[in-house]
Amino acid sequence: MTTDGAPVIEVPPPSPGDLLRELTLQRTINQQLTEQLDSATRRISTMEHQLQQLLHRLYGRSSERIDPAQMALFAEMLKQLDTRDTPPEPPSAPAAPPANRNGHGRRKLPGASNLPRERVIHDLSEDEKHCPGCGTMRTLIGEETSEQLDYVPAQIKVIEHVRLKYACKECEQNAADPRNTGPQITVAEKPLAPIDKGLAAPGLLAHVIVSKYADHLPLHRLERIFQRYDIDIARSTMCDWCAQSAAALRPLYDLMVRRVLDSKVIHTDDTPVDVQDPKLGKTREGRFWVYLGDPRNPLIVFDYTPNRKRDGPMTFLKDWGQEDIRYLQADAFSGYDGIYAHSGGGGRVVEVACWAHARRKFHEARKADYRHSAQALAYIRLLYDVETEAQEAFDAQQEATPLVRSLADIRMDLRQARSAPRLAEFKTWLEGLRAVNGGAILPKSPMGEAITYTLNQWTALCVYLLDGDLAIDNNAAENALRRIAIGRKNWLFAGSDHGGRTAAILFSLIASCQRHDVEPFAYLRNVLTRIASHPHNRLAELLPNNCQPQA
Repeated sequence: MTTDGAPVIEVPPPSPGDLLRELTLQRTINQQLTEQLDSATRRISTMEHQLQQLLHRLYGRSSERIDPAQMALFAEMLKQLDTRDTPPEPPSAPAAPPANRNGHGRRKLPGASNLPRERVIHDLSEDEKHCPGCGTMRTLIGEETSEQLDYVPAQIKVIEHVRLKYACKECEQNAADPRNTGPQITVAEKPLAPIDKGLAAPGLLAHVIVSKYADHLPLHRLERIFQRYDIDIARSTMCDWCAQSAAALRPLYDLMVRRVLDSKVIHTDDTPVDVQDPKLGKTREGRFWVYLGDPRNPLIVFDYTPNRKRDGPMTFLKDWGQEDIRYLQADAFSGYDGIYAHSGGGGRVVEVACWAHARRKFHEARKADYRHSAQALAYIRLLYDVETEAQEAFDAQQEATPLVRSLADIRMDLRQARSAPRLAEFKTWLEGLRAVNGGAILPKSPMGEAITYTLNQWTALCVYLLDGDLAIDNNAAENALRRIAIGRKNWLFAGSDHGGRTAAILFSLIASCQRHDVEPFAYLRNVLTRIASHPHNRLAELLPNNCQPQA
């Protein structure tokens, strides 16, 4: 007992088995807490990465450039890789000093040589022509000329089609003659119009089409512009004009599609567009697809589908690549898989992936893992340096002795000598980073997802090494789709699926014009004037790469 008389309770010491079980339980709890913490940390990191990407898309610049000062951290690696297997360059003459671009004086007016000119002469008054010293009349010794650009607002005019009528007076006077079949009246024929009995002439139709589909001007704004000239043209009327013009141009569009499908290489991409749906009472998502022909078929065609299902490209490309080997350059959308030869599609279409897409994945991961992201971007930059070198070599050859070697041949040689070894090193480096191989990059991290995407697409990413006609990326298709992205910020949505198909036809003609530096208004006015009476077997004359506007 204790001093106060309370009984003493003796607690037996814990056995070694109890201590071991308690220690094991504590370790299990600690391990679970650690795993939960790691999982929460990864989730937070992933959510922060997604938030940064959303904010960047909303408010950031679209350029994917890396700060050169930060890229200099890998200058030694770039130097070692870039100089490997590269023969030393012969000494060259010292370069001429760059021209001084800070010179004084006004530069020449852009494109002024092709513009109409109005000569305005400013002369002295009769009193000023007398010399103030001796009073003698001064003699003209020359002139000083300066230039200004002026703007003349659009002119809307009414064209009166006057059809002259002729009759035979002799037959009219001899009406009693039984041989006379009646008055012989002939009316001059009026040229066929793209819209039968339509109010709009080809010039006005071309202006409405170019304003909406090239300049991205919604029809309600164009309606207000016409009102400034006291012309009342409803937007619904202009919408009908666009649809009727597209129907008249449909045979030309179908020919463009056939020409693009004759290409050895096709670039394609897609982008969403909101479409009004009366059944739903709101908009739903439709899809625009773009297909770029190769240099032998230099046309751009758009297609519209009500959704992004695989039957869109499958229908458009169903007869393509059944005989010869063809190359389709696109993103990793699974809807293309049924077209490729390796998927059992029955054709001979080879998948070509896009290095710009792969590069974008690493660029998006730079905030989460800048060191590895910048090193991956350095590898990819070296691949693009080879493409730049091939283009510069081709341009230099064209200035010296044209048509010696094609760009495809130059690309092929440089890619095999320079790009192929770098790609092998890049793949080894990526595989070494993966955590499944003992590396430090977790699969679900932004950098891990970039590595997984690239390695999953590796075979398709390396196809461009096999043919010099192939591009390293699909930027041509993305640039062609940019007009849709700009346009939907202005006109917001398509009125219907029929409106989407109308837009696809008109976008195709305007994009092909811009590909060949053809002024779209002059082209469309010319084609809309001629299309109704032009022979069907000579439609190729009206293609944007062939058509010469008539005076």
